[in-house]
Amino acid sequence: MDQHPNNAVNYPALAVPQIQLHGPVDDAMYATFKQQLAAASAGEGPLVVSITTLGGDPEMARAMGDSIRLLRDYTGRETLFLGKVAVYSAGATFMSAFPVDKRFLTRNTRLMLHERQMNAAVDLKGPLTTLPAVLRAKLNEIEHSIMIQEEGFRAIVAGSRVDFETIREKAVANWYIDAEEARDLGLVLDVI
Repeated sequence: MDQHPNNAVNYPALAVPQIQLHGPVDDAMYATFKQQLAAASAGEGPLVVSITTLGGDPEMARAMGDSIRLLRDYTGRETLFLGKVAVYSAGATFMSAFPVDKRFLTRNTRLMLHERQMNAAVDLKGPLTTLPAVLRAKLNEIEHSIMIQEEGFRAIVAGSRVDFETIREKAVANWYIDAEEARDLGLVLDVI
């Protein structure tokens, strides 16, 4: 018996994504995304977006996700996510813009979820009375980055069988999830 049933026949719209993204999530991907989105926006039927990425800039991923959400909210057009091979880090952030029942992964795809990273030094120079403000500014940056991270984690698990505490606990050590496990956890609708 075939270990991998051909679910692709159940989702013919996924055969030819109108938006195909690959590589690092960065300014260049965002520009490509905007061009492809503009070209595909006039079409009818579901809008399918595929991505293969090892990660990148989470803010670019959030911006692309907002464009998808706005398109869905303003036009009512169905938007489908198709992750291929690797959907790591910022790619998973982008995936979170799609409801779980609109997310798909190809066989053998892996998701990777982790905490945001920071590499910073605090330079304390100058009059002593100015130094607490420097430290407070860095602490504010860290606290707000954690809030944004947690918003993203909540969006990724919304509607799935994974609770917020689980993702927060596992993301500390880079949580790799294969396609079938992602489907079983309800993070995606199906594997094709």
